[in-house]
Amino acid sequence: QVQLVESGGGLVQAGGSLRLSCAASGRTFSNYNMGWSRQALGRSREFVPAMTWSGATIPYADSVKGRFSISRDSAKNTLYLQMNSLKPEDTAAYYCVADPRVSGLMKTPAYWGQGTQVTVSS
Repeated sequence: QVQLVESGGGLVQAGGSLRLSCAASGRTFSNYNMGWSRQALGRSREFVPAMTWSGATIPYADSVKGRFSISRDSAKNTLYLQMNSLKPEDTAAYYCVADPRVSGLMKTPAYWGQGTQVTVSS
């Protein structure tokens, strides 16, 4: 089992930045592909930055390319999502996800955090 706990969400004005953190516990952090998924009210889930267990970036939504970046600190078992130039349409619940397979991560991740809300005001 892997437990994922997100933090860092909140309210920010358009153009601002936020950094989300995901603390992982349980099985070996470095063995899992990890990423972030978001879902806004009335919209389908969208896969935002993710990375393989080896550190390679996995392709993600065009809507956030150039603004969002992902990183991980294996010593701290923590995954980060840096979000810059935020837009009102980035408003959503953001979930940290993990899966031993890339295909699983992209479709139905095995492990989910509880989510953290990001609200971007115009």
